[in-house]
Amino acid sequence: MKAAPAQQRRLLDMADLDVELARARHRLGRLPEDAALGEVDAELTIAEADVTKAEAAVAELDEAYEKADAELTGMTEHAARDREKLESGALNHKAMAEMQHELAGLDQRRELLESDVLEIMERQEALAMELQRAQATVTALLERRGAAVVVRDHALAATENEITEFGNRRAAIAIEVDDALLAVYDRLREQGQVAAGLVRQRRCGACRIELDPRTLNAIATAADDDVVRCEECTAIMVRTEQSGLPTGGVAQ
Repeated sequence: MKAAPAQQRRLLDMADLDVELARARHRLGRLPEDAALGEVDAELTIAEADVTKAEAAVAELDEAYEKADAELTGMTEHAARDREKLESGALNHKAMAEMQHELAGLDQRRELLESDVLEIMERQEALAMELQRAQATVTALLERRGAAVVVRDHALAATENEITEFGNRRAAIAIEVDDALLAVYDRLREQGQVAAGLVRQRRCGACRIELDPRTLNAIATAADDDVVRCEECTAIMVRTEQSGLPTGGVAQ
C-alpha cells in the first residue's frame, strides 16, 4: 500500500487523539464525582430506612396509646356509673357490697392503666425525637445529594465536551487521510491495537519492540510513500526525521 508521507504522519496525530479519547471515555464511566454521589445515595438509603422504621414505631405506639386511652376512658365512665348507683341508695346491702368491691377493682386497674399510659407517653416523646433526628439526617443528605448531583453533572458535561472535541478533531484529520489507509488504521483500532506509531530509536512506536538491522534497513530503503507495517504488531510504522534510520528513506 502507498500513501503520501504527510498522510502517514497525520496518523500519529490521530493515534494521539485516540489515546485521549480512550482516556476520556474511561473517565466518563468512572467519574469520582459519580462515586461520591453513590456514597451519598447509600447513606440516604440507610437514613430513609431509619425514618421508615421510626415512623412505624411511632404509629405502633400511637395505636397502643389510643387503645389504652380508650380503655381508661371506658373504665372511668364505668366507675362513674357505679358510683351514681351507690349514691342513689336504690341498691340493697348485698348489691352495694358487690358494687363497692367492683369499684375497688376498677380503681386498681385504672391506676395500673394510667401508669401504662404515662409510660407510653414517655416512649412517644423519645420516639418523636428519634424520628425528628432521622428526618433531619434525610434532609441534610438530600441537600448533600443535590450539591453532589450538580458537581457530578458538571464533571460529566466537561468530560463529554472533551470527548466531543477530540471526536471533532479526529474527524477533521480523517478527512485528510486516504480512505484505504484510514481503513487499515481503523481496522487495527477495532482489534484493540495501537494502529500507528513513530519509528524512533530503532523501535516501533506502537509495540516498542526494537527493530533488527535487517528490518531497519528495509524501512530505510522503502519509498517515502510506502506504508510500512510492523512485523510484530502489524501497526503502521510512520517515518519522520526523528526516526534515526541508518540510511536514506526518511520522509521529508
